[in-house]
Amino acid sequence: MDTGAENRSGELKAAQAALAAEHAAVYGYAVLGGRLTGKPGTQATASYDGHRARRDALVRTVRDLGGAPVVADGAYALPFAVRDPAAAVRLAAVLEDRIGGVYSDLVRATRGTRRREAAGALREAAVRAARWRGTGVAFPGLPEKATASEAAGPAGPGGTH
Repeated sequence: MDTGAENRSGELKAAQAALAAEHAAVYGYAVLGGRLTGKPGTQATASYDGHRARRDALVRTVRDLGGAPVVADGAYALPFAVRDPAAAVRLAAVLEDRIGGVYSDLVRATRGTRRREAAGALREAAVRAARWRGTGVAFPGLPEKATASEAAGPAGPGGTH
């Protein structure tokens, strides 16, 4: 296979995965946003808006790469019930960790401007996850490193595991 075509295929696959994750994040923030008020509610709204903007940009990226953008599911299974503000905060951190993972893959699959955009999205997800959790992880976007860091200590003020 042509190396250029192979690279574009890998880039398209990673962009589609990031788009699918953004669809899920938008859904998740719509669910958790109703459980938060005050500063956390404002933070959830800003995160929701940020994920919608990233989702829309990824739709354009997928089209630019010659693909048909993956569409959002009607609903997504949440990793746990979101019945109170503490669960909403936990879900927000999980969503950001998941987004970080797919953007980490997109960084590896891209070059140039797309790589810079993916790295920016990874950085934003890591910052949001740290805010929600009350602490950061050493290697955002790498689940095995994040899991080891989380197992090593408590969530910190304002967050729970």
